[in-house]
Amino acid sequence: MLKAYQEQQEMSDCQALNFEERFGLLLDREATERANRRLTMRLRFARLRQQACVEDIDFRSPRGLDKSLLLALADCRWVDHHDNCLIIGPTGAGKTYLACALAHKACREGYSVRYHRLPRLFSELAIARGDGRYPKLLASLAKIDLVVLDDWATAPLTQEQRHDLLEVLEDRYQRHSTLVASQLPISHWHELIGDPTSADAILDRLVHNAHTITLKGDSMRKHNKPLQTNGKESAK
Repeated sequence: MLKAYQEQQEMSDCQALNFEERFGLLLDREATERANRRLTMRLRFARLRQQACVEDIDFRSPRGLDKSLLLALADCRWVDHHDNCLIIGPTGAGKTYLACALAHKACREGYSVRYHRLPRLFSELAIARGDGRYPKLLASLAKIDLVVLDDWATAPLTQEQRHDLLEVLEDRYQRHSTLVASQLPISHWHELIGDPTSADAILDRLVHNAHTITLKGDSMRKHNKPLQTNGKESAK
């Protein structure tokens, strides 16, 4: 507010405003600064893998992206309702970008977000189990409004990983939202999880209240690769 007041003093047209109008501008400036600081903190905590936002999503590429569904998810009511979101598609289809864009929008709407690659999260949980931080790490995951689990189902799960995943999802079920990005169709998840009982329990807490985005087509990286001329990259 002090900085805004000093700027007002240097602006001749502000002198024409009455006290209430000038004071209102100071309050607006302070509220905006506080909101920006809180957003910066939420984004720093989220640790999103990519800088992405829903306004920059490419709807022109032929990859089966349902624009109406994506824009409906962008209002973040699904996070408020504690629903889940599943993004399925082949390698390079833009799953991580979409996940980060929706997570970024959730940060802008005031929700707490955390991004994890699932294989790395399993490693963190295994280390936490060894040094005594396991209950604390599970408790911290349970409190986050939206947890993003990228690279889901890249390899069969061990018994310990099945247990960890069920613990995470059980704590979050109908309390907070989880977003999963995977290159495997949902029909293959049961087999990859392994144990039928654990698979039923995990998928029941994840899939049944989820919004699903299914992508298809060629890798987006093919469209973004550098142009080449005579075997060499062009300057552009």
